[in-house]
Amino acid sequence: MDQALLLVRNELPAQGLRLAARSGSCHQCLYQFLAFVPPSNGSLRKPGTAEVVVDTQHPLTLQLNGSVSDTELCKIQYHFGEFGNYSLLVKTLSTSTKTVSCDLVINEGPINSCLPILFAFLVYTGTLTILIVGRLLMKIHAVRNWVYKKLNPRETDRLINSELGSPNTADSISSDLNPHLWSTASRQRLRSLDTFRGLSLIIMVFVNYGGGRYWFFKHESWNGLTVADLVFPWFVFIMGTSISLSLSSMLRWGSSKQKVLGKILWRSFLLILLGIIVVNPNYCLGPLSWDNLRIPGVLQRLGFTYLVVAALELLFTRAGAESGTLETLCPALQDILPYWPQWIFILMLEAIWLCLTFLLPVPGCPRGYLGPGGIGDFGNYPNCTGGAAGYIDRLLLGEKHIYQHPSSSVIYQTTMPYDPEGILGTINTIFVAFLGLQAGKIILFYRDQHKQIMSRFAIWSIVMGIVSATLTKCSKEDGFIPINKNLWSLSYVTTTSCFAFILLLLMYYLVDVKRLWSGAPFFYPGMNSILVYIGHEVFENYFPFKWKMQDSQSHAEHLTQNLTATTLWVIISYVLYRRRIFWKI
Repeated sequence: MDQALLLVRNELPAQGLRLAARSGSCHQCLYQFLAFVPPSNGSLRKPGTAEVVVDTQHPLTLQLNGSVSDTELCKIQYHFGEFGNYSLLVKTLSTSTKTVSCDLVINEGPINSCLPILFAFLVYTGTLTILIVGRLLMKIHAVRNWVYKKLNPRETDRLINSELGSPNTADSISSDLNPHLWSTASRQRLRSLDTFRGLSLIIMVFVNYGGGRYWFFKHESWNGLTVADLVFPWFVFIMGTSISLSLSSMLRWGSSKQKVLGKILWRSFLLILLGIIVVNPNYCLGPLSWDNLRIPGVLQRLGFTYLVVAALELLFTRAGAESGTLETLCPALQDILPYWPQWIFILMLEAIWLCLTFLLPVPGCPRGYLGPGGIGDFGNYPNCTGGAAGYIDRLLLGEKHIYQHPSSSVIYQTTMPYDPEGILGTINTIFVAFLGLQAGKIILFYRDQHKQIMSRFAIWSIVMGIVSATLTKCSKEDGFIPINKNLWSLSYVTTTSCFAFILLLLMYYLVDVKRLWSGAPFFYPGMNSILVYIGHEVFENYFPFKWKMQDSQSHAEHLTQNLTATTLWVIISYVLYRRRIFWKI
């Protein structure tokens, strides 16, 4: 997968060639040597040849240097196609000027590796269309009676002749169950929040299972943003929103702050403990060694973030603030001003992040370094992966207790361990959850005022977008603080939060305001998020979530397997929902 064959034919009689390449996604990287192409045999008129395998995920820049003078003869930029067969012909156009030409020829055309995605989209769209049409037809009285009679004619006749009345009566009992639950849930719980959480979780499951082995369903090597980089901050964001609503509910129902704090501490402890167990799988390999136990992880970061944000909300919550009885200098900011101590705390955390990131001296690295190390930055800082963030983790946790295979190791060929869920990035994770907390306060302050809620979501999205554009200069690599998931950079936080406010606005409008969409199927895993996340991690390598493929180099087979596994978790969560089984921590 993601490779093509390149045959280099050297017709220059005087010198051999050194072929090197650089990926278009590798910023300021050194050229990597691929092959030496011998000179042609002039007497036999036989060109020198060499075969190399090239990457097809990103555009490549090929560089050909002469072996005698090591001067650059030609440079070609090209995006090779998967399973394609190519030839690079190097010859002299004129013996007098010694002009060298490099011509790329397609011997065998590549395949379209994205066709399986299109096919999967059509399958899921068709299935969804059938379900929607079927549901609409079942609302027609004649069709509903006909279906019930075909499925169970004796029971239908019994209902017709009994005191219960027509099948329509029985049907109303069963069919009104969901609307009743809907109306009950709508008063107690916003379905859009669970839908948002479920969407984030399902994309996370799909990405963790491999995402069909497509590069755009994997985490970005360093700077930049892919689909996979969106879901974790979205999950953190909606966790913050849920904190605001749940704490408000518990305090409103008379729970003491001491009791609520005990629940917060216990839940945080369980999340961190489960996280350590999940990221250190050792089910059939004997006792787990403490020498290489990974300490950071997704659930660990969720647990610590939940502890800080929930405790912050509990500590500074003010009676009467949500009901609007407190007087504020600016009524338009009544969901912000009463909580000014929280904002000061968050701004202090961000100041700490900025100071540590840009001012902390890191041995052998320039101050404020944000690069990947390895062959990046022209190979000047190979052991500086992550700058201050990586240095703090290696210093406090130890190299063997953090992630050993960061996403930068493929493109940038980094050799230093680096953990994307490390200590320094947790500060900005807290910031994301706090922004989600702010979304929850907007919902509480402007309860049932849909225009007010949606307008404030839109304003926050615009503000976050402006901050992101300023920090990044609308550039992937050249901004003040580039978007970087590994570092959880400030621009990464503001960008993903901008998208989160937009997505929450759309879901709130469609699901809770207009009720054009019930939130299915994402609503169901959103109601059992911890179970689905831990379950998909634990059973990742077990059937039916994984099986031996006939062709492991096929995107189609990987996509089929990953989509099947993800769909199974949606079905499991739906069954659990119907049986009212929810795993809460």
